[in-house]
Amino acid sequence: MSADVEPGKADDPVDSLRRKVAIACRVLAHRGLVDGVLGHVSARIGDGTYVIRCRGPREAGVGFTQVEDVCRITADGVLVEPESEWSVPKETPIHTGLLERWPEVGAVVHAHPPAALLSGLANLEPRPVFGAFNIPAMRMALEGVPVYPRPVLISRPELANEMIDAMGDRPICLLRGHGITTVGASVEAATVAAVNLNELLAVTVELARLGADPPDLSPEDLAELPNLGQAFNDGLAWRALVAELENSDRGLPAEAGT
Repeated sequence: MSADVEPGKADDPVDSLRRKVAIACRVLAHRGLVDGVLGHVSARIGDGTYVIRCRGPREAGVGFTQVEDVCRITADGVLVEPESEWSVPKETPIHTGLLERWPEVGAVVHAHPPAALLSGLANLEPRPVFGAFNIPAMRMALEGVPVYPRPVLISRPELANEMIDAMGDRPICLLRGHGITTVGASVEAATVAAVNLNELLAVTVELARLGADPPDLSPEDLAELPNLGQAFNDGLAWRALVAELENSDRGLPAEAGT
């Protein structure tokens, strides 16, 4: 089944985007970045409104998000459709704040990976100690992982602005005692960034547990690790994540209204 178009339906851009957000939510759960009802993904429609994973009348958790759970909201976080039964996440200001401040951002992921919790609480600094294992994750460490130090529920625009300021111009942020936020030009990019950040933080935590202190990569080795481009780093990675999900017990979301 395609991750982009609902079978038997025209390729409506908003429906396609809602489906992609639902798939991203399931991918994050399958990869252990979210659990239960906590965590959400949003995306820009392009007309001043957004879609975001909401909580619905038949809530089953982020890992079983349906297309109908992805609702349209205004820049102020108010539901456009449907107007009842679903409720927006308490931390919607994370999404609306980032999407409003950065026009180039097309999607936002907020998740609660255990590795992020442990890494933040232990004040561990991710370092570029591995290479071809995961080049995009290594580059996150090389370029720095910004930290928002307050373990609060980011339920107000003022708190969201603090977090966004802490992110600076980086597409990722570790929220100490809380989780992570990632952004991208697309749902695919933001989701893959979250998965890569989680891998980096998981390695960081495991190295600390082992008491290991490997050196940073040398300039010579870094020169042998080129940026393979968005089509490889995001496109192929997203397709692999969707295929992995499709063949898991979670599967792809059912069509809206079924």
